[in-house]
Amino acid sequence: MKLELRGITKRFGPLVANDHIDLVVQPGEIHALLGENGAGKSTLMNVLYGLYEPDGGEIVLDGEPVRFSGPGDAVAAGIGMVHQHFMLVPVFTVAESVALGYEATGPLGILDLKESRRRVRAISERFGFDVDPGARIEDLPVGAQQRVEIIKALSRDAKVLILDEPTAVLTPQETDELIAIMRQLRDGGTSIVFITHKLREVRAVADAITVIRRGRVVGKASPTSTETELASLMVGRTVSMAVDKAPAQPGEETFAVRDLTVLDPAGNVVVDGLDLGVRRGEILAVAGVQGNGQTELTETILGLTEPVAGSITLDGTELLGRGVKDRLRAGIGFVPEDRSTDGVIAGFSIAENLVLDLYDTAPFASGPALSPQVVHENAERRTQEFDVRFTSVDDAISTLSGGNQQKVVLAREMSRPLRLLIASQPTRGLDVGSIEFVHSRIVAERDGGTPVLIVSTELDEVLALADRIAVMYRGRVVGVVPGGTDRDVLGLMMAGVPAEEARAQAAEHHTALGAADEEEEATA
Repeated sequence: MKLELRGITKRFGPLVANDHIDLVVQPGEIHALLGENGAGKSTLMNVLYGLYEPDGGEIVLDGEPVRFSGPGDAVAAGIGMVHQHFMLVPVFTVAESVALGYEATGPLGILDLKESRRRVRAISERFGFDVDPGARIEDLPVGAQQRVEIIKALSRDAKVLILDEPTAVLTPQETDELIAIMRQLRDGGTSIVFITHKLREVRAVADAITVIRRGRVVGKASPTSTETELASLMVGRTVSMAVDKAPAQPGEETFAVRDLTVLDPAGNVVVDGLDLGVRRGEILAVAGVQGNGQTELTETILGLTEPVAGSITLDGTELLGRGVKDRLRAGIGFVPEDRSTDGVIAGFSIAENLVLDLYDTAPFASGPALSPQVVHENAERRTQEFDVRFTSVDDAISTLSGGNQQKVVLAREMSRPLRLLIASQPTRGLDVGSIEFVHSRIVAERDGGTPVLIVSTELDEVLALADRIAVMYRGRVVGVVPGGTDRDVLGLMMAGVPAEEARAQAAEHHTALGAADEEEEATA
């Protein structure tokens, strides 16, 4: 199916999110859509999927203009979408999840799951997905859950598949598997719109690349373009793709977690006897696939969750038993993984969000009363320092893009003296320009002597920032390795393979690849 978007325009009040955008996706093509946060990519895809009605322009499928009043119309027309956050019910089976909303029924309207199971098996066999129709969603790893989402779209005869940040929660090996699946779908005639900020993946799989900036198409690029060229086209300036940092000069270990055990509300062990230490002037990155205890670890350090065993010390002082405010006042800066839920208060102004940690202390408060002028002046300084793009600091923070909200959180947490900085998924969903800025601020904090603990599922980010890397799997640290460790080794460790065994397997894999390349050259 050939997809054409002609002059698509979408406004939200005075904001023009999409400004006469043209896009052509050929049948059997993987078309990458790149752009900064707030560039209009998601808005454009929501228009295509029927979630938004455009204010101008038209959608054309195989030469015929179409109009969608909702996602059901888009699905019926052959448009499928795999969202960044999976739309699956954890307690459902794969077959039930695939059937949901489009249930086949037998006599008397009784649900017929046999047809759904048959479809799942047929699509799995065709593309080598290896998904059990009877498996419960909550028991599947994230890579398998994503395949379920793809099966769901294909079972509804999707001819155009939108993949929104599809590798955000995958290991490197799962990412390679997804890229292979995308190529199979393309070769079978499915058109794919691939939204991602990972330029390495774009270059690996895209047939065509369109770049959007501030709601407009600013250019098209070839997959042979360098990452630097693509990044510069996205943000309109030269972007450094490498983190500029000198070797660490670590001092004493001032933060330590010892034998930490944490249970979830159901009584399951989510952090299992974990040991971790961070030294002054170093960045320790905790790597791992989302859902292996990283969230619970950081929340326990901050005091949002109480462990059943273990110890957490900062500068030799035990933190367990102290409240969240006490821990923040002890010098912990905390950037949560979900900024919209845990990092900001949507209805508060930008200025108010910048003093959430210190609103009741001088100079922001005089006695029990807030000092509005001081809060306002602080916001003007911090937003300029951290390059926050806004109309007024008195506007609600919900009016900002995700990247600018993240900068507000960083400005708040890093604008006071710190004894420890914890940044969880610090650049999730950010564009390359914002990532460059965030990384530079984190390195500056390290260079000032602060111990820094980064939690990230982005392997590129871990390799770029870390002086040491601790890999978590099922609540345990499977190994601590130096920064710059081979990607394949880290990928294996993220799947639970101990460090030494991972090194051996990776070396064996590299040797086999080398031998295959030599054999191919000799044959040629």
